[in-house]
Amino acid sequence: MALIVQKYGGSSVADVDAMKRVAQRVVDTRNAGHQVVVVVSAMGDTTDDLLDTAAQITSAPPDRELDILLTAGERISMSLLAMAVNECGVPAQAYTGAQAGIRTDTHFGKAQIVGMVPERVARSIRDGQVAIVAGFQGISEDDETTTLGRGGSDTTAVALAAALHADVCEIYTDVDGLFTADPRIVPTARRVRTISQEETLELAAHGAKILHLRAVEFARRYHVPLHVRSSFSDKNGTWISDRPANPALAGLVPQAALAANQEDPMEEPIISGIAHDRSQDKITVVGIANSPGMAARLFELVAQQGANIDMIVQNIPVTLENRANISFTLPAEDADHVMQALEAAREELGFKELKYNPDIGKLSLVGAGMRTNPGVSAKLFGALSQAGINIDLISTSEIRISVVTKLEDLDRAVQAVHTAFGLDSTESEAVIYGGTGR
Repeated sequence: MALIVQKYGGSSVADVDAMKRVAQRVVDTRNAGHQVVVVVSAMGDTTDDLLDTAAQITSAPPDRELDILLTAGERISMSLLAMAVNECGVPAQAYTGAQAGIRTDTHFGKAQIVGMVPERVARSIRDGQVAIVAGFQGISEDDETTTLGRGGSDTTAVALAAALHADVCEIYTDVDGLFTADPRIVPTARRVRTISQEETLELAAHGAKILHLRAVEFARRYHVPLHVRSSFSDKNGTWISDRPANPALAGLVPQAALAANQEDPMEEPIISGIAHDRSQDKITVVGIANSPGMAARLFELVAQQGANIDMIVQNIPVTLENRANISFTLPAEDADHVMQALEAAREELGFKELKYNPDIGKLSLVGAGMRTNPGVSAKLFGALSQAGINIDLISTSEIRISVVTKLEDLDRAVQAVHTAFGLDSTESEAVIYGGTGR
């Protein structure tokens, strides 16, 4: 018997028929002899609909009230799914994030989990019930309702799996696992059978939408094996773990995955996947003094706006002696605040001009095999050159190369690089069963 945490995204519970299909999958898992805890997202586009409704009332809803509003979507899902599971003859109880013991800080809209006390969920397991938990939400130490940010249901599921010492956390979505690229852009993308948490972190951090970054961080920190799969099919998905799968889970882990996790790393593919990101904007500070402390002050102002910097490039133009240009990318939603803060500090920083470019896209090539295989950069830049795509910014890590291009060129860039590295599948096109995958 294994303890399994299953998370179902919005497209998996988008309507009544989908809800019944998920309930049957939960019941089948329990009837196979396993203990089951379920984390569920809001149905379909419920969260977006709630945001649209709030926008019709006010252009600046208070963060506290907005969090209370948005948690309603997951509460609807958990209640309906509990009813559906009970209707199948299996006892189930629904729990809000607060009832499930998910403790957070008070950063409304982007709360961080600071503690897990899942006593009621554990009691349900002992009593032979299926516990169904509302994802994306928790409660702060001062009893305020909070949300974890978009994709927070993934984080809820992995945090619960860690706290309950679950054998595996299954993330159900609308595709059959993690692919070498987004199948909506590259229909010939291949499903990845196994991948390390290190590589998955890089993919999630640089645009891959299949898993939330904080969820992967939780899984890595607490050694939670992840299985990403589709709720619309019975196919094995993608196993994510830095350790060989537990042989005790023979009924859950396909033997092929066990073998793949134990292969010599030198035999693994050089490239595991390609991520892309359309959510970044670029700001260039032109003619800032090239002297100690100026870059520190610049990014101190950026940090004060709560913006996370992604890529940074500094160059020294020959026409401006003792001056530098600094370009950086950041989330689009933070750009206005940062531009205003920098403009207000123009005299202090002494720069000549601020340039803003929202029309950029980022492509990231990820693979642990980069450590031992030369020529990856040459092949990447060669593929982009042959496709007539210009590169604006470049950044690297030990297992990743990221480039910024024009937004209009991004899809074509992903397709060209995917083909250049031999990642195209020759068998069949990837199937997208649902809507957005979230």
